[in-house]
Amino acid sequence: MKPSAQPSDIHHTRSAKGKAGSSVKLFLVMWIVLIALGVMGTYYYSNHLQKQMISQIQAHNQQQIAALKADYEKQLTTISKEVADLQGQVQSFNELLTFTKDNASDKTDNSNKLYTQLSEVKKQLETLQKKMDLLK
Repeated sequence: MKPSAQPSDIHHTRSAKGKAGSSVKLFLVMWIVLIALGVMGTYYYSNHLQKQMISQIQAHNQQQIAALKADYEKQLTTISKEVADLQGQVQSFNELLTFTKDNASDKTDNSNKLYTQLSEVKKQLETLQKKMDLLK
C-alpha cells in the first residue's frame, strides 16, 4: 500500500507549493505596488511643496521690490527738491553778482566774496547732480 500512498502525498505537496508560490507572488506584487505608490506620492508632494515655496518667494520678492522702489522714489524726490533749491540760490547769486559788478566801485570789491560763494554753491550742485545720476 505504500506505493499508492506516495503518489497522493506528491500530489498534495505539489498543490501546496503552487498555492504557496502564487501567494508569495501576490505578496511581492502588492509590495511593489505599495512602494511605487509611495514613490509617486513623494514625487507629487515634493512638487507641490516646491511650487508653494516658489510662490512664497515671489511674493516676498515683490514686497521687497516695492519697498525699494518707494525708497528710491523718496530719495529721488528729496534730491530733486535740493537741486531745485540750489539752482534757485545759484540764480539769486548770479543776479547779485551781476548787480554787484555793475555797481562796484574802486573802493569796495565784494565780487570776490560772491564768486567764492557762487563756486561753493556750484560744487554743492554738482555733488547733488552726481547723487541724482547715481540714483537714476
